[in-house]
Amino acid sequence: MKTILLFLFIGLTNFFMVQAQITFEVRDAFTFESVNGLSFKTKAKLSQQTNTVYQIESAQFPLVIEINHPDYEPYQLNIPNSGSAVAITVYMLPNAQTENETVVSANRSTEKRKDVAQKIQVVRAAEMQFQQQTSMADVLANSGSVFVQKSQLGGGSPIIRGFETNKVLLVVDGIRMNNAIYRGGHLQNCLTLDQANMDRVEIVFGPGSVMYGSDAIGGVMSFQTKKPVFSISDQLLVRSSAYMRGFSAGAGYAANAQVNVGTKRFASITSISYSNFGDLRQGNNRSEAIGNLGYRPWYVAQVNGQDSMVVNADSSLQVGSGYKQYDVLQKFSFVQKPGVQHHLNLQLSNSGNIDRYDRLTLMSGSKPRFAEWYYGPQFRLLAAYTLELNNSTKFYDNARVILAYQGIEESRIDRRYQKTGRNHRIEQLDIYTLNIDLMKKKGAHELRYGAEVYLNQVNSTAFTEDMFTGEQTPLNTRYPDGGSSMQGTAIYASHTFEISEKLILNDGIRLSQVGLQAQFVDQTFFPFPFNQIQQNHLALNGNIGLIYMPTQKLRVSLNGSTAFRAPNVDDLTKVFESVPGSVVVPNPNLKPEYAYNAEFGLQYQFMKKSTIGVNAYQTYLTNALTVQNGTFNGADSVLYDGQMSQVLTTTNAGNAYVRGFEALLQTQLTNRLQLSGSYNYTFGRIITDTVPYPLDHIAPAFGKVSLRYTMLHNKLKLEGFAMYAGWKHLKDYNLIGEDNFSYATPDGMPSWYTLNLRANYNINNQLSVQLACENITDQNYRMFASNISAPGRNFILTLRGNF
Repeated sequence: MKTILLFLFIGLTNFFMVQAQITFEVRDAFTFESVNGLSFKTKAKLSQQTNTVYQIESAQFPLVIEINHPDYEPYQLNIPNSGSAVAITVYMLPNAQTENETVVSANRSTEKRKDVAQKIQVVRAAEMQFQQQTSMADVLANSGSVFVQKSQLGGGSPIIRGFETNKVLLVVDGIRMNNAIYRGGHLQNCLTLDQANMDRVEIVFGPGSVMYGSDAIGGVMSFQTKKPVFSISDQLLVRSSAYMRGFSAGAGYAANAQVNVGTKRFASITSISYSNFGDLRQGNNRSEAIGNLGYRPWYVAQVNGQDSMVVNADSSLQVGSGYKQYDVLQKFSFVQKPGVQHHLNLQLSNSGNIDRYDRLTLMSGSKPRFAEWYYGPQFRLLAAYTLELNNSTKFYDNARVILAYQGIEESRIDRRYQKTGRNHRIEQLDIYTLNIDLMKKKGAHELRYGAEVYLNQVNSTAFTEDMFTGEQTPLNTRYPDGGSSMQGTAIYASHTFEISEKLILNDGIRLSQVGLQAQFVDQTFFPFPFNQIQQNHLALNGNIGLIYMPTQKLRVSLNGSTAFRAPNVDDLTKVFESVPGSVVVPNPNLKPEYAYNAEFGLQYQFMKKSTIGVNAYQTYLTNALTVQNGTFNGADSVLYDGQMSQVLTTTNAGNAYVRGFEALLQTQLTNRLQLSGSYNYTFGRIITDTVPYPLDHIAPAFGKVSLRYTMLHNKLKLEGFAMYAGWKHLKDYNLIGEDNFSYATPDGMPSWYTLNLRANYNINNQLSVQLACENITDQNYRMFASNISAPGRNFILTLRGNF
């Protein structure tokens, strides 16, 4: 009898076990692409049959599989029986801009957006793919919340809430990019970040010094590159993708290829990108306000071995703006045992020569001022080892240690018109960083704490080379020729307390130490009254935020925070030509600047799938670092590069303030039609004894309006959008600082808008084609503080494959 019952039990069990092959794949509901990095909760045994297809090896039915991913809403797959073979496609909905969206940048570890008082905007890989932009600077500009200045096509300097360059922080994979020579003018370093390698970009608005230290006054831009994907079965996982893209306005193209290989314990991702851009064409539709700004009627070329002023046959073509670049990403991940992972992160970016377009348009009397002015290859190497621990102890639930090295080389080369001496100024940096981040959760409390140590070593050299004989002669260096170094150490702690379902508290504190040493050896060119500079600063920063959610539709946030920026090698020691006829000289007596920020946020959900949000803020600066008129050895002018130049110097100008507000609208008009819009307004002034004076880097009002149509589970995605910016009148320019009024019209920078269209069509699960037309009406315009006009009508075509 027992034997009969046993056979009966086995038979019934087998009946409910898998009788036919059942497979499923998981794709993004909007982009149609396969979703990587999934986790499953199920009693079934799963295997990975191909790069994108999972098979149910054995299970009892009915079967439930819970599918999870941090960037998507959870999905529950229900399979009632196994009577016949079936292939299932699961479409997961992104949780972007929802309370369930995960963010990393606010506290250097993963958490829900709803638990963070600060405003954070996330740009995901799928959105970057759909945008089809030329560089990371253009990706940020397309966010509608970050203003971007440009001095040449090969660059882009982000502005967040009126702060730019060394007052906003760039972080890649948890490693700070800001270094000892990040200047106060306009900075093009985000060009070295390849958007094809990005998994997501998170923009934190407002001070971030508690988590990131010096420089994080206006905000933090956290760039997170793609991670290698492991296999969930014994089968080797191999995934690859590639695209080719063409741009009409820049007569350029870009290409990328990626390969991911993974086993259960080892994974690797390799990505290689190359881009090549010709000279940029500006718009032909000129308003009365823009006038002839940006016309390029001439350029310099060598004719029979002599510099010659050549007539430009097409004055809308900005000759001298093209460039080339390649980027490489290589990452390895290894699972030592459950809860212990090792990661190796290698990044390389290198460009060709990048012409400083604005300098090539300058005149000296009736002749060009420069025959050559370009940045040499901009080289960035990053090598980082990361240890991740996810086994809970009494000290942490999750821990991360990052040890990183960055090697950077920048150079500036210029030659005066019909002169043979070519000036070379070269900067080399070695940067070492150590970050330790830990997180512990106890009931309603989450504690994040850690430490940071970094060292920057700067080597600056210079010489003049005869273009015909190759003979080299001495030249003054940009930074101290005896070398400079900058080091910092810090400890921090942040705390999240979920007081109730409706009330959440954020608070944090950080103690930072920043030191600097610089040595001037050769004072032939500038006999400074000092031969070295040494500084050491301590800073204590904190933040406190409160989130109140009285209903599921309403979210109110209050946030107070402080930030600081210690003077770096660029602030303290640099000698350079700021604008034609002005030279900046060192000031060894600079002090750190401090920021005190207060912010109010309101977010309201209506019509089920519509959200409106408003953030208002004010930042008060003390010891604000700005460029002012100065003297050198008692004189207000000196001879620099053959021209008498007014002396300027970076000073602690006293106090200043920045205030503004941001508005955001997202509404789902239908299941397939979405409307969104953003508006950003900033106002800043330096406080004086009389009338407040304009603070530089304050962008005009700007934003974006978008209407997007998506065929859910289908193949077509369309977007029509407008980008816009208001007037920046001359009365609001800082005429001494970095607003570049000489590159604007006599009245300032006119308002502008562009109308744009883009589309994505998925031919099948592997192939897609994208087409865009930007600046459809061919408007001629220029971004505030920019020294090159924006692209005219621009067609973009992309062919993409996933295999």
